[in-house]
Amino acid sequence: MTDRPDGQRVDIWLWRARLFKTRSLATKIVQKGHVRLTQTGLTRRLTKASALVRAGDQLTLPLNKQIVRLEILGLGERRGPAPEARELYAVLEDAADDTGDHPA
Repeated sequence: MTDRPDGQRVDIWLWRARLFKTRSLATKIVQKGHVRLTQTGLTRRLTKASALVRAGDQLTLPLNKQIVRLEILGLGERRGPAPEARELYAVLEDAADDTGDHPA
């Protein structure tokens, strides 16, 4: 972890961004391979909650029965209120729209 001091564990980031109610839920979804991380143009499926993310990375994951793509804008210091957590990411698009799986 010393080679990327600006990084944060993906499970902690997902929890602090208030995308999951508990950190253990965030850990489970990562361990099941449901989260993809795009860093420097390379995309990989995550299976370890200890994978580091940083600002500028993109995550693709299931959320509220949809597949969403997010860009990480910042790393949270704490699990704060929803408006504060919302500043940690930007929704890029509904990933299902890319595949044509989403009805018009």
